[in-house]
Amino acid sequence: MTDSHHDSSITRAEKAAHKRVRALGVDLGAMDAVANIFRAANSIRNKAERDLLTPHGLSFTGFTVLWVLWVWGPRESHQLAEESAVSKSTLTGIIKTLHGLKLVERNNHPTDGRRLVITPTRKAVRLMEDLFPKFNKLEKEVTRGLTKQDKSDLIKKLRTVLHTLEG
Repeated sequence: MTDSHHDSSITRAEKAAHKRVRALGVDLGAMDAVANIFRAANSIRNKAERDLLTPHGLSFTGFTVLWVLWVWGPRESHQLAEESAVSKSTLTGIIKTLHGLKLVERNNHPTDGRRLVITPTRKAVRLMEDLFPKFNKLEKEVTRGLTKQDKSDLIKKLRTVLHTLEG
């Protein structure tokens, strides 16, 4: 497609970056790949927050934590932090916000009172059942320029990057 919304040619920012770093002997392909992953992820995150999450008092990270709880059910705080890809200290603030919104309950672990179990409330489940189809609509919107095969290829390539990072 020639529509600028679906143009996959190099961006002005990439051209400027290439000009600036080329003499350093860096791998421009690796730089472009990671920069575009970062830019795409941030753009999607910002759009989701602006269009879907902020009206519900949620950040993207708060939504991610709720998604983990919605999918997997109650989690110990250390598991929840890991599965949400946030630090324990970041999770503390998120849980405080979600608790204030009556979206999670904090309970002591049944056998170890020092450990905390986070549970989604019925309100959280209802919210996720309402929000997730809207979030998926956004996912469809941002990938509309890709064919089914393009999406499959992208998924495989991104999983390869993730597996490399996760060792």
